[in-house]
Amino acid sequence: MTNLLKKNDQAGRSMVEMLGVLAIIGVLSVGGIAGYSRAMNKFKITKTMDQVSMTVANIRTLYSGQRNYSGITTAGAINMGVIPAEMEGSTKGTIQNAFLGQVKLGTATFSNMASGAFYLSYDGLGREACVSLSTADWGSGANSGFIGLTVDGSPVTSPAVPSFSSNTAPTFGNYHLPLSPATAAAACDCSNQATCNVIWWFF
Repeated sequence: MTNLLKKNDQAGRSMVEMLGVLAIIGVLSVGGIAGYSRAMNKFKITKTMDQVSMTVANIRTLYSGQRNYSGITTAGAINMGVIPAEMEGSTKGTIQNAFLGQVKLGTATFSNMASGAFYLSYDGLGREACVSLSTADWGSGANSGFIGLTVDGSPVTSPAVPSFSSNTAPTFGNYHLPLSPATAAAACDCSNQATCNVIWWFF
């Protein structure tokens, strides 16, 4: 009888131990998934910064001998080879970013010159990505060509041109860039939309 009780006690203890091990594995798995998700988001933000920098550099190099940026459109940029191949969308003539949102390009009047500047618009950005991209230093010197940044809560088809002046430092509304984290967090609320849209402006 004593041996039978010992066997039952050991079996019960083994079951409790196994449940404990499973619980620990479950907690570690949840933590691992959360950590992986954060790491992937950081990777996509870094990739976006690289893509924007590369695209802008390619466009400015291609147009270095031109009077303006006439002809810069989403489809035109693909045809001219200024877009990294990894950004080309599944539909012909479209571009997508690392967050699978649309990327659009176009021109804007700058310093009274038609097509004197161009914009690069990224849709489908989460709040963390929006804040990180808005607080990054995209260039403060004239050589960078960076003139400003805007944030919106909906995909852009034809963005309104901010009142940029060639005599001012890069701006976001009344703020000089890069934005402070607090200002960026407020701007990236995106009017209660699920995602944000960031537009970079260059000349």
